[in-house]
Formats: sequence, structure tokens, C-alpha cells
Amino acid sequence: MVDAFKVWAETQLPRIPGKGDLAKAFRYGLSRWPSFELFLEDGRIGIDNNPAERAMRPIGIGRKNWLFAGSDSGGETLARAMTLIETAKMNDLDPQAWLTDILDRIHDHKINRLHELLPWNWKAEA
Repeated sequence: MVDAFKVWAETQLPRIPGKGDLAKAFRYGLSRWPSFELFLEDGRIGIDNNPAERAMRPIGIGRKNWLFAGSDSGGETLARAMTLIETAKMNDLDPQAWLTDILDRIHDHKINRLHELLPWNWKAEA
């Protein structure tokens, strides 16, 4: 099916105006065809990058608000918080539940076992 699509795209390209946006899009795709086909060889590679774009959307939307973080250190604090929140989401956790739990537990958690509180290792206390 992918090979048939490539053949179809190659036959369509000469039929559309060469300087138009559609022709540019066809040329762009065809010139990167080997990279596009990687998802066929490695099942870990997605056919698109929608998950990555969805993860970045809140950052882009909030950018105007974050211009006014108050100071450089405020901006750095916000960046750390967003990193924690997005990492929790990437590990299929509710960020608020995870942060609430670890902030409640961290003060008496053994320092040599802090790795247990990381999102990819975390288990809620029963």
C-alpha cells in the first residue's frame, strides 16, 4: 500500500503546477521517503509525531502567560514544574495525584531511595 502511494504521488507530481504549495508538499514528502518508510521496519516508530506535538501544545498555548513569570528564577521554577508535570503524563500518571503524594512523602523518605518517587517507579501508598 505504501509503495502504491509512492507510485501514485510520483505520477501526480508532474500533473500539478510546479511552484504551487501542493507540488512543494509532494516534493517534500517524496524527497524524504526513506525516512517516512522507517515505521514499516521498526514497530517502535510511529507513522506520525502527533503524540509529541500534543505534549508540546500546553507549552505553546501558555507561552504568552509565561512571558511574565516575574523573574528569571520564576521562569526557571515554572520550567521545572512543567517538566515534572509532563514527565508524569508521559508515564500515564495523574500529575496532581503524583505530586501531592510525593510532596507529602518526600520529607521523611530515605535519601538513598528517592528514585522510588520518580514517575516511572512511583507507586501510591496504600
